[in-house]
Amino acid sequence: MKQRKGLLIILDGLGDRPIKELGGKTPLEYADTPNMDGLAKFGILGQQDPIKPGQPAGSDTAHLSIFGYDPYKVYRGRGFLEALGVGLDLNEDDLAFRVNFATIENGIITDRRAGRISTEEAHELAKAIQENVKLPVDFIFVGATGHRAVLVLRGMATGYKVGENDPHEAGKPPHEFTWEDEESRRVAEILEEFVKQAHEVLEKHPVNERRKREGKPVANYLLVRGAGTYPDIPMKFTEQWKVKAAAVVAVSLVKGVARAIGFDIYTPDGATGEYNTDEMAKAKKVVELLKDYDFVFLHFKPTDAAGHDNNPRLKAEMIEKADRMIGYIVNNINLEDVVIAITGDHSTPCEVMNHSGDPVPVLISGGGVRADYTESFGERECMRGGLGRIKGHDIVHIMMDLMNRSEKFGA
Repeated sequence: MKQRKGLLIILDGLGDRPIKELGGKTPLEYADTPNMDGLAKFGILGQQDPIKPGQPAGSDTAHLSIFGYDPYKVYRGRGFLEALGVGLDLNEDDLAFRVNFATIENGIITDRRAGRISTEEAHELAKAIQENVKLPVDFIFVGATGHRAVLVLRGMATGYKVGENDPHEAGKPPHEFTWEDEESRRVAEILEEFVKQAHEVLEKHPVNERRKREGKPVANYLLVRGAGTYPDIPMKFTEQWKVKAAAVVAVSLVKGVARAIGFDIYTPDGATGEYNTDEMAKAKKVVELLKDYDFVFLHFKPTDAAGHDNNPRLKAEMIEKADRMIGYIVNNINLEDVVIAITGDHSTPCEVMNHSGDPVPVLISGGGVRADYTESFGERECMRGGLGRIKGHDIVHIMMDLMNRSEKFGA
């Protein structure tokens, strides 16, 4: 029996709702996507709930679920996955947090992402903080992707029951750190001191002086959240399915998820996870990896960012960018030998500007797929598709069966 290869493409935050500005269409329905539509005609469509119907999912829990894990059992907080994603080697005693560079004015957060500060600027600021902040415990502070960063407190995992200072919307002051027990109280006190000292470093840093002269929001404050400890992964994806797996991804959180479950990580030059990401660099890397790997995961972030920014036309533009990327891949592989699944990790409707519990479009095409009668890839067309409404957890299982890599259950 011939075994096929698998390609899972996640267009982050893909799902959306009808938008008046787009003539009542969603960004996916509005966008010109000849390559995904072509795959739809020869494939099968449906909808998937990353966790369960109506439950908004974080990118971390959604990816874990789509890869076949129960996030309610294995998830131990986002911060640790972010830390793995930036390449840190941690142990079970470490406590990790995700961090945003933000803008604060007169005690009020005016921009939670500091004008979407660049990765290069954020890394320079993070280096200054690491060198100048002094804490009573060993710590690591490094820049991640864009406005994101990672903080690790070495040996403090037992103090994980600590809150955050992120108000989650502009126009509000930062929260005070809360705690549930004495060990977490110590962590909260350390975090307060860390944020205070970091603010002093950031206020006078040349990067922010330059941004101020250019009229850009300054990155003069840190929002700390997502306390996380080592995830409880029972078996690596690669061990469970007996495959050699690779991930093409730029975003640190998603790198962390893939690394935690056994994937080799690749970030080609030009892949940023931002609007300017080089989609063709990713496409070429996928084609190259499919020669040597059994399963390849490709992540594309800008679709999610446009949803968060409430920019439906830009989201459609990013979907078209992803379609060109997919077109290159399809034109340079033998579809009979590969099973391709395209979906999102969650919906990020522009009107919500955040993740929602709306189901996410899913397309499966390639070798062995029973085609349905759908003609294009969009939310409403997916409602007609032969897959019906499935769980995110089902996607990889369906792919592995089509790849002839599943094992029979029972005699």
